[in-house]
Amino acid sequence: MIGTTESLQSQFKQFRMTETAQALPGFLREAEQQSWTYQELLVALCNHEEHRREEKTRQKYLKWAQFPFEKSLEDFDTIESMSLSKRQIDQLRECDWLDQLFNLVLLGPPGVGKTHIAIGLGLEAIERGKQVAFVSMGELISLLKTEGYVRKSAIRLKRVRQADLVILDDMMFMAMETNEANLFFQLISDLYEKSSIILTSNKGPDSWGKMLGDQGIATAILDRLLHRCEVIHMDGESHRMKHRETIFE
Repeated sequence: MIGTTESLQSQFKQFRMTETAQALPGFLREAEQQSWTYQELLVALCNHEEHRREEKTRQKYLKWAQFPFEKSLEDFDTIESMSLSKRQIDQLRECDWLDQLFNLVLLGPPGVGKTHIAIGLGLEAIERGKQVAFVSMGELISLLKTEGYVRKSAIRLKRVRQADLVILDDMMFMAMETNEANLFFQLISDLYEKSSIILTSNKGPDSWGKMLGDQGIATAILDRLLHRCEVIHMDGESHRMKHRETIFE
């Protein structure tokens, strides 16, 4: 039996099922103790391998996403500040809108939780096997400008373009130069009808033309972003101010 077990473990490893190979003796002991059928043992082994691969993929996608922090929607304590009902929030969490290539635009003043909500939805997407890329607008412009000669920029942008969901954080935090606006427009065109986008901004779309420096480019970007999109307004007290720390007791 020992030789047979070791032979099976070796075969599992050849099939790149190393962790299942390591767990095999334990499964065999439990199968004997619980009088499992062959089918029950096979189901247990397959379930173990499936869960292992799902977790490995989840960890890989989390690494690729490059979230600045990980906070779930459950950690957000004032859903009421959003112009959505609880039912609509639950519907967003199901992530069916990603398959329909819908976009989300989260608008509101600084500190109300736009980035938190975006990351929370990104985490939900990863749990459902979707690839997610998070990038701030400042970093994105730098990546786009250096893509042609910086390998890390090219690799990062390749993952952005391959993602099912792209989170663009802090849109229009500063004015863009013409070449930067053109690069941004090209990225939006690349993602159009291929990926969903969550965009956060403290400025409404009506002011984007001025920030982009070209009304024509702004119109083209808006046309692609808002073609299939939900615009969500957030207000209320700044979470950073509400939960700020103090040096005084």
